[in-house]
Amino acid sequence: MKIVILGSGVIGTTSAWYLAAAGHEVVVLDRQEGPALETSFANAGEVSPGYASPWAAPGIPMKAVKWMFMRHSPLFIRPSTDPAFWRFALAMLKNCNAAAYEVNKSRMVPIAEYSRDMLKELRAETGISYDERMQGTLQVFRTQKLLDGSAKDVHVLADLGVPHEVLDVDGCVAVEPALGLVREKFVGGLRLPGDETGDCFKFTNALRDLAVAKGVEFRYGVNITGLVTNGDAIAGVATDQGLVTGDAYVVALGSYSPLLLRPLGIKLPVYPVKGYSLTVPITDPAGAPESTVMDEYHKVAITRLGDRIRVGGMAELDGYSQTLHTNRRETLEHVVTDFYGTGGDARTGSFWAGHRPMTPDGPPVIGRAKFSNLWLNTGHGTLGWTMSCGSGRVLADLVSGQVPAIDARPLGLERYTEAAKTLASPKKEVTA
Repeated sequence: MKIVILGSGVIGTTSAWYLAAAGHEVVVLDRQEGPALETSFANAGEVSPGYASPWAAPGIPMKAVKWMFMRHSPLFIRPSTDPAFWRFALAMLKNCNAAAYEVNKSRMVPIAEYSRDMLKELRAETGISYDERMQGTLQVFRTQKLLDGSAKDVHVLADLGVPHEVLDVDGCVAVEPALGLVREKFVGGLRLPGDETGDCFKFTNALRDLAVAKGVEFRYGVNITGLVTNGDAIAGVATDQGLVTGDAYVVALGSYSPLLLRPLGIKLPVYPVKGYSLTVPITDPAGAPESTVMDEYHKVAITRLGDRIRVGGMAELDGYSQTLHTNRRETLEHVVTDFYGTGGDARTGSFWAGHRPMTPDGPPVIGRAKFSNLWLNTGHGTLGWTMSCGSGRVLADLVSGQVPAIDARPLGLERYTEAAKTLASPKKEVTA
């Protein structure tokens, strides 16, 4: 089949790779001048299946109120008159309970774990390089209350069989020596030794080159204006350069996916949540992180990428605004300087922001959508890099009529129907 993919971020590019590997003719369209120039450009660099958790969790509404009054808040909400904002916020609130959290996390971890396995397989097959490291992720807790609160995540990790270690201060310093300089600033940590790190932008560009060698065609500078339908099928993609046709179509446009699908009557509950990053040149390797250190208090990750430190995190609900707010930079500078003040000069760092495509429950949306030849691979939130290879492989299997290695049914758009929500709800005991 000829497959037309919309979007050349890490999700669109991995989809192209696996579809081409399955023997399909693949064309990728993107409005930018190259791959991974939007949300995939400068993310935190984590490939962290163990931290694949829904943002909607018990206690989050109360925490959100508290965060709003913090100087270095991990969350900023700019209220909007856009109905999509309110639908997203209300749907997320409905998922902020223990039962929904366990269901949603149990749907996220398998695709994230599978994705890491696919990344390892791809690396072995191609020798692809992207400043990768395989030294785990360390979540650092500044207070005992935060450390105690991680028990629910440890419970879920244990149930899912994800390797993990709860560490005291000495244990944290053993895996991240530079933290020994600031050991008084935290009380312990949760380490996931199976996690990896790497530069998503470098990876996507390298995979694009490999995909081109397989025959994939990437067309850049193409503005997509809509999808043309014919009965129960998509007939083509309308662009500023004419109609592009194929046998099947894959929407991998991240936060912009619902805007394209809305005129077709497809309600995709994906909303843009802006995240920020700062990229700092390393001046003292001994004062830099070895892998990724997650500051749980500020919700900021500090990752070593080659000769750079990538500091990324925070959540800003401000629609599709491209504005770079200086107080977000101040937060990133504060966190990296607080933990790794000798590693590099944060004032020289490159400041960036991108729109994460968030779903209100957490898992991405992978599967068919309404039309017989229309497929979705979007809604990965903060975990697009973590879930990219697995999502691309699952999507390719589904399009090819194959059964994926993991159960993809809980990732489909159908889970948002009333019937699916009822099935996902905890059963009430019936008493005589």
